[in-house]
Amino acid sequence: MAGALAGPVGGARAAVGSSPFYNQILWTDSGNKVIEADVAVARPPQLVVQFQLAGFVPVRAMSSWYPSTTRQGQPYFYGLLLQGDNLYRHSTITPVGSQARVTTTKLGGGWKNFKTIATSTYNDSIAGTHSYLYGLNANGYLYRYAASGAGYRAYGAFGGFKSFKTMAMISQTRTYDTLLMTTTAGALYTIHIPITANAKPVVKLIRKSGWSSFESLLVEHCGDSMGSVVVGIDHSTDSGYQYTFGRTNGTATAITSYGKIPVVFNGAVHASRSLLWLHGE
Repeated sequence: MAGALAGPVGGARAAVGSSPFYNQILWTDSGNKVIEADVAVARPPQLVVQFQLAGFVPVRAMSSWYPSTTRQGQPYFYGLLLQGDNLYRHSTITPVGSQARVTTTKLGGGWKNFKTIATSTYNDSIAGTHSYLYGLNANGYLYRYAASGAGYRAYGAFGGFKSFKTMAMISQTRTYDTLLMTTTAGALYTIHIPITANAKPVVKLIRKSGWSSFESLLVEHCGDSMGSVVVGIDHSTDSGYQYTFGRTNGTATAITSYGKIPVVFNGAVHASRSLLWLHGE
């Protein structure tokens, strides 16, 4: 799998119009190409642009894509993905007006029973940094791994997650990460996890039902005025729906539906490409 792949960039990002915030939604299609749709936060949601970002590889789970730059000053995005039994890191450079270049590096095996993954990358020059990988396993455990050199090391496991099926990082601070997770029955929860070793997660119900159709959750933070923008994607109908979340506070959490996104999400694996990353609540 390691090596370089290329695919045409099919368009440039347009202005978002009246909304200063948008979701950058990625998915892999049947030809293993990564498609991106930029969707403005609006009622109803507005498609800004859709294009083929790059050729890719078969994947069955993919974390958020984060921005960075090379030593030469070239911007790129990176993230983690699962293929078969293995965990990989990818780096995707997308020069304006030319082909995207994708490289992948194998980080380790033993991942065949993991259903989905999510990552945190808190970086504050004063408050400190942390970088964790969370993996939801079919055995009912949520595993946490801490970044260590070029890979990850085990950093705790939490039981009681047998009924959960999808997750996304909704908040991170110097002292904790918070995952947004759904169950197969359609309940919606937050999982608040302190960053200290051996810490126990705090599980809070947000909604008892209504989220069973979503196989993917994507989150973008849009500042205190709008809160978190959450996209739920239903793989059975190739459709996505946009919501805004206020400060998460159990069943008192304010959730506003913005409606169906005018995009056909014809893929089985979805992720966010983030420019504004998550802040704490």
